[in-house]
Amino acid sequence: MKKVNVGIIGCGKVAHLHAAALNRLPEANFTAVTDRSPERAQAFAERYRVKAFSDIQDMVSAAGIEAVIVCTPHPVHAESTIQAAQAGVQVLIEKPMASSLADCDAMLNAANDAGVKLGMISQRRLYEPVQRVKQAIDAGKIGQPILGTITMLGWRDEAYYTSDAWRGTWKGEGGGVLVNQAPHQLDLLQWFMGPIDELFGWWGNLNHPYIEVEDTTTAVIRFKNGALGSIVVSNSQKPGIYGKVQVHGKNGASVGVQTDGGAMFIAGMSEIAEPPVNDLWSVPGEEEMLEKWQAEDSAFFNSINATEHYHQLQVQDFLQSIIEGRDPMITGEEGRKTVEIFTAIYRSQRTNKPVKFPLKPEATDYGRDLP
Repeated sequence: MKKVNVGIIGCGKVAHLHAAALNRLPEANFTAVTDRSPERAQAFAERYRVKAFSDIQDMVSAAGIEAVIVCTPHPVHAESTIQAAQAGVQVLIEKPMASSLADCDAMLNAANDAGVKLGMISQRRLYEPVQRVKQAIDAGKIGQPILGTITMLGWRDEAYYTSDAWRGTWKGEGGGVLVNQAPHQLDLLQWFMGPIDELFGWWGNLNHPYIEVEDTTTAVIRFKNGALGSIVVSNSQKPGIYGKVQVHGKNGASVGVQTDGGAMFIAGMSEIAEPPVNDLWSVPGEEEMLEKWQAEDSAFFNSINATEHYHQLQVQDFLQSIIEGRDPMITGEEGRKTVEIFTAIYRSQRTNKPVKFPLKPEATDYGRDLP
């Protein structure tokens, strides 16, 4: 089997999930890492028996790197991605794609100019109950989707925010719950419901006075097909309750998935607490399947390391897309859609007006705490 020479950019907490995946995949030849901290890069390299480099170009040239996984903090995803693309390397990016639309567009342009692939990590799309929802919608089992909702009630404590200097800051993180914890649910909502027409939203910091960014957000959406939607995401419910995405159809049937339950997963700091399950299913003739699916999905969850398994599946797809000469499962264009949603919420609060889609970059997207 052909192997792809892979390097990791950024040796923080989530990079360990990717290193573990690469070491298991037959398509991967994991050989090198780079990080802004030479000491951290060297420690990471020693742990995984790869080579450490001081910059991306050196790593690509010296180690013959063909693909990289970007695991840096969100606001510097663009810098790493553009350098890698210009070096002719295929790029897979941890969520979110970036913290601004300007960065997303610069990344997409760099990849297009260089003729390289740009893939996005959104591994919750691969959860079995998530796939079940998508397949039901695509098969017309609920008719046209007419209402989609996100309810994510999580918790982040002060220790979490002090674990890295960039967390909880506009400059270092680019936002709060919208940018770091909610991108998976935002991605699923637009994947299930289709293109957005307009959005009105609010955000606030309700019980985290030691951070700059939002811990809670609400928004309402009108989709281009006339459907409606709502977003409620928060890091203010101790110790974390659940994250759910539900879709209701024109024929009266509903489908839903609880992607997260209990204390929310923190990459490199904790494991996934509860199995993802379908929490709502009223498709005619399939109402009795819910209990069976919950049992099956729970049993599978307990048979694997779910924290690593779904990352591994998506990394594998990206490497196979390189070998097979096709697009990856989730492209950079898909990743931009999530950034577009949270950017619209920030803009809506700033202007106190609905925001029409599609969005183009604006200078005011930086410093989102400004009135």
